[in-house]
Amino acid sequence: MPTPAPQGIHKRSLLRNDVYESIRDAIVDGTFAAGERLRDPELEAWLGVSRTPIREALLRLERAGLVIAKPGRATIVAPLDPASTVNAQQVVASMHELAARLAVPQLGGPQLAAMTESNARFEHALMHDDVELALAADDDFHAVFLDACGNGMIPDILEQALPLLRRVERQRFSSRSARHSVTAHAEIIRLAGMGDADAAALATRENWLSLGAGAED
Repeated sequence: MPTPAPQGIHKRSLLRNDVYESIRDAIVDGTFAAGERLRDPELEAWLGVSRTPIREALLRLERAGLVIAKPGRATIVAPLDPASTVNAQQVVASMHELAARLAVPQLGGPQLAAMTESNARFEHALMHDDVELALAADDDFHAVFLDACGNGMIPDILEQALPLLRRVERQRFSSRSARHSVTAHAEIIRLAGMGDADAAALATRENWLSLGAGAED
């Protein structure tokens, strides 16, 4: 397994969550390809930690559907599975819909301005084929609802479901079809600015469900 060269990116005191996020992100961004075997010694050398946090991270990744553990044999990166992706997409869409419905009555000018600014960065990133900046701007856009919704369980649920979609998002954000979301975001902002929580929530849900239709969030 070709792991990244050690670069001192982690210390011995690395938190378990950081180990999980490092491996998760390497799977999502394609550093570890679908079907690739993940070997504990190589992961330990890369991250500079012991086997215990590595194994804990792999268990979490298995529950998230990103790796497949074969007892006594190997742990491999899970291939993209259409059924699992649809399941995750439905959960993510529902959670963002709920967040929008709860958040819109709480929003003011600064939050709407933040969404507008994030969408502008999102559009700029897509125009310049910058997938990383597009993902970051898209996250910032949706984070406004998540931060304002007042329900702390929603981010926890998204933490498990969203990584499965992230690999698909990266593919979409590298294509022109993703530019549909700029318009979808603008409509969400318009509805939220009107105080129409139900319409903004439904528009948010459709934005996420459009992922499988080739015009993704």
